[in-house]
Amino acid sequence: MKKHIISLTGDLASGKTTVTKLLVKELGYSIYKNGEKFRQMAKDMNMSVSEFGDYVEKHPDIDIKLDDFAKKYGEENDYFIIDARLGWYTVPTSFKVYLKVDIDEAARRAYKDDDRKDTENFLTIEEYKKDMIKRYKGENERYYNLYNVRRDDMSNYDLVIDTTNMTIEEVKNTIIDKFNEWINE
Repeated sequence: MKKHIISLTGDLASGKTTVTKLLVKELGYSIYKNGEKFRQMAKDMNMSVSEFGDYVEKHPDIDIKLDDFAKKYGEENDYFIIDARLGWYTVPTSFKVYLKVDIDEAARRAYKDDDRKDTENFLTIEEYKKDMIKRYKGENERYYNLYNVRRDDMSNYDLVIDTTNMTIEEVKNTIIDKFNEWINE
C-alpha cells in the first residue's frame, strides 16, 4: 500500500533539510524529523552529534525509540515528509528518496552551515570531512546491528539523486515529478 509520504534520507549535508522545507511548502505536507530530536538529545547531554552517535551505539534503546516514533507516526498519518536516516525502513509505505553528495562538497556545505555550529563546531573543512566519514560508517554499523539493514544499499530506494552539482530547485522538482509518477502507478 502506498501513502502520500516521502521519506528522505541520504548523505550528510546532501540537502535533505533544505529540500524538505521546499517540498513541505510546495506540496502543503507536514514534516516529521528524527534528526532534530537526535540533535536536541545530543545538545541536552552537552555532546556533539558525533559524540552522541558514539553514545547511542552503546545505548541502542535510543535508536529503537526514535525509530518506533517514526514508524507509529507513519502508520497513523498521511501527507507528510519524513526526514530520518531510516525513514524508508520505518515507513515502508512511503516514496523512498536517497540524496547523495560528494564528500568534499558535503564538508564544504557543512562548514558554511551556521545551523550546525552548536553541535558540530569544527574549525576546518577537513575536520568536517573526517567527522562525516566517521559518522556515516558508525550509523551504518548501528543500523545493520539493530535491524540487519544497510542504508547504503541503493536498492532500498525508489529514487536516488546525486545533489553535488544540482540546484536545490532541481532536486525538489525531480522528487516531485518522480513521486507523482510513483503514487499514480
